[in-house]
Amino acid sequence: MPSAVPVFDPASPQAEAIYDLFVQVLLISAGIFVIVSGLICVALLKFHAREGQPEQDFGSHRKEIAWMVAPVIIVLWIGAISTKLVLTLNATPPMYASSDAGAQDTVDLIVTGHQWWWEIEYPGTDIVSANEIHIPTGKKLRVKVRSADVIHCFWVAQLARKIDAIPGHENYVWLEASRSGIYQGRCAEYCGIQHAWMNFKVIAHAPEEYEQWKAREQSVPQPPEGQLAEAGKTLFMNLTCSQCHAISDTEATKSYAPNLTHVASRLELGAGVIENSPENLRTWLKNPQALKPGCKMPNFKLNDEHLDQLVAYLETLK
Repeated sequence: MPSAVPVFDPASPQAEAIYDLFVQVLLISAGIFVIVSGLICVALLKFHAREGQPEQDFGSHRKEIAWMVAPVIIVLWIGAISTKLVLTLNATPPMYASSDAGAQDTVDLIVTGHQWWWEIEYPGTDIVSANEIHIPTGKKLRVKVRSADVIHCFWVAQLARKIDAIPGHENYVWLEASRSGIYQGRCAEYCGIQHAWMNFKVIAHAPEEYEQWKAREQSVPQPPEGQLAEAGKTLFMNLTCSQCHAISDTEATKSYAPNLTHVASRLELGAGVIENSPENLRTWLKNPQALKPGCKMPNFKLNDEHLDQLVAYLETLK
């Protein structure tokens, strides 16, 4: 099963604000619970052995005011820290605060939810990836979130709040990482049989490393070397693979399934089902349904020779 999401280890100002609000509300709730439970215990112990009804207390104005003022103060405090959270989550960086309409409409990433994988586009570049989002640290990025089929929910617990991906409607969320690392993302809205395996990674790089990654992603993979890899490319184009997937600088240009231009450099296969390695890639190609039942990629019943060829070719796509 998917690993747990470390929601108590925030790695961005937005996630830290959510965490702070949670802790404060938890402490306030715990305090109220202790007070109320304590009064109940006192009443039980004090009047447990007595016969008859205890002396009635019809109250006083002071007590009534105290019971009224305390909850009002608590509600106002929770309202204040909640407002601070909303302002933190929706704060617009200076570079987007320009009155120029073009700057306000700028997005850094376009994330599209599919059953059951994520497509990531980097506007202004030719980079299209799947199930991995690469970002620079220390920069607040505006992300457009949308869906190609049903309602999904984009959630990176350590970096940002949840945002729904709704068919026919575009939502926006800010994404930022304070430190380098790999952060787990999930779909947080039930979307079908493989909802649990609709995961993704956010990989935060130092700014100079991010630029290096972006340069590599914009490069075209080298032509396959060796008869096995060349045969694999020919097979890929002749089979229905090229009718669903895209690979830069080839005849494969469809976007029904994940873009495979740099698939060999990705960490996982099947939106988090297994780690990416030649052995696991072969297992996935042999029968995707065995690893991810109900996924959109069928079992093509490839023989060992075809599997060897396809793996050899796909492993060149780095």
